[in-house]
This record gives sequence, C-alpha cells and structure tokens, in this order.
Amino acid sequence: MRIEQPCKHIMAIKQIIYVPGKNPKPETAQHRELLWRTLVEGVRRADSSAADALQAGYPQFHLVGWNYLYYQKHKDITPDIPWIDALINKHGPTRQDISDARSWNIWLSRVMLALGDHIHLLIRFLPEAVRSTAREIDRYFNNSEGVASNIRELLKQTLRPMLQQQQSVLLIGHSLGTVIAYDTLWELSHEEGLRGKVDFLTLGSPMGMHYIQRRLLGMNEDGAKSYPRLIRRWFNFAAEGDVTALNKNLKESFQPMFEQGLLESIEDHSRGIYNYFRSDEGLNCHRSYGYLVSPAVGSVIADWWKH
Repeated sequence: MRIEQPCKHIMAIKQIIYVPGKNPKPETAQHRELLWRTLVEGVRRADSSAADALQAGYPQFHLVGWNYLYYQKHKDITPDIPWIDALINKHGPTRQDISDARSWNIWLSRVMLALGDHIHLLIRFLPEAVRSTAREIDRYFNNSEGVASNIRELLKQTLRPMLQQQQSVLLIGHSLGTVIAYDTLWELSHEEGLRGKVDFLTLGSPMGMHYIQRRLLGMNEDGAKSYPRLIRRWFNFAAEGDVTALNKNLKESFQPMFEQGLLESIEDHSRGIYNYFRSDEGLNCHRSYGYLVSPAVGSVIADWWKH
C-alpha cells in the first residue's frame, strides 16, 4: 500500500525592490542601509512582530541605484544622518509640522505647479526649482543618449529573474522612481511578454500629473496594451504638503486598469498622511525617509510581508 506523503506548504520567497527618486544619492551600500533602517522602523510602528520577522530579510531588500548613472556623482549623506536619527526618534508630526505642511507657500507652490501641468509653456515662468525639475524629467522622457532605457535595464536585471521564478515581489518607487518602475513594468509586459505579478507601492508619486501621464510608456496604445499587466495590487501614498504628488488620487487616473482586469485594486492613501522629515532647510514633505517611517506605509509593508 502506497502511503501518501503530506504536502508541505512552501512559502514563496519574498523580495522587496526599491527605486529611488531623482537627485544624486549616497553610494548604493550606504543608501540601501539607511532606507532599510527607516523602512523597518515604519513597519515596527505598525506591527512590532512583523518588524522582528522582517529584520532578517535584509538580503531580500534590493536598491536599484540608478542615480549615479543619471548624475555621474554621489551625494555626501553625512549632513543628513543626524536628521535621519531625529526622524527615527520622532513618532509623529508636531503641530509645527502640520502647520508647515498646510502653509500658504505650499498652497502657492501647488497652484503654480498645477498651472504648469495644464499649460506646459507656463513652466518657463515658474521658480527655478520647478524649471530644474522639469528639465530633469524631460531628460528622462526624451531618453537623451539612451539614459532612460539604461535606467530601466538596471531595474529589469533585478526584477526579471524574480518574475521568471514566480517570487513574491513588493516594488516600491519614490517620486520619479515610480515613473521608472511603471515604465519598466510596461516594457516587461508588452515587449518581453513576461508573466507574473508584483505588488506596487508608490510614495510621493508625480504620476497624477497630466504632463507625466501623457508621456508614460503605452499611453499612445489602445485598450489593455496602454498599461502594464504585471501589477496585482497598487498602494499609493501622498503626504500632506507634498507638492510633487500634485494629484494624490491615482485610482481615478488609472481606473481603466481595474476595469480591464489588469489588477485587483488601487488604493490611495493621502488623508492624514504626514511626512515629517526635517533638516536645517526645514520641513521636507517629500523625502523618502519620512515616507518609510510612516506607520501607514509600514502597515502595508507589514501586511505584505506576513501574507
């Protein structure tokens, strides 16, 4: 008589990929360590047991350090380390943080950026910081000297084998990194025909802007080919006062993906979300470290890691 062996439940290997936003970053090893430190802290604030389990997952945390390729230089992180320490020891926004995130200059910046988003010619009349950002984004979308293709290839080298091996992947993008991640998923979907799914977590994304949406890969295609098909669930976070996340509601913009059955859900999280990273320059509602220590972001990562 043949005895049936009980089936063993094999947990899929979990991998976290992080795609940073624009501007020069520290050397990859140091940057990865700082991002991981704040990510684990955010998970700990939401679920301490999940953070304890996650702590051993550092080898499964992958940073796609595209910034050196783009800027040809690294950033000295030394001045930021005391502020990152202060952020980790701070467990919520102060009254001053909330006031600053809702200040009139933030409101004015949003109004000016909204005008530039709808009438691109107006960008030349906006402050230099906005014009500089627009130039950097244009360089990416114009694929100057193949730089955007090379950046996406860096992400593909990490993500492609994970999809081929059907591993469980959480793809995190911050700022311009959300655009890079989305475009890469479109290419892997429609140019390489890869199968599989990732969970997509976007932080401070500019993808709600019309100017960005018009230039995403696939937006000139018809039907399902307009969008990547490799996303299972999409979680989008936009902090109060984060001007880069001009339109915080990505569900509204990308609803056709859900209607066409390309993904299971899109969730927008913006009400009461605060990024309270401070430096000697004041409050920065957009910094990646501030997003990662948020217990709201940590809750999504904790739930994903446990399930």
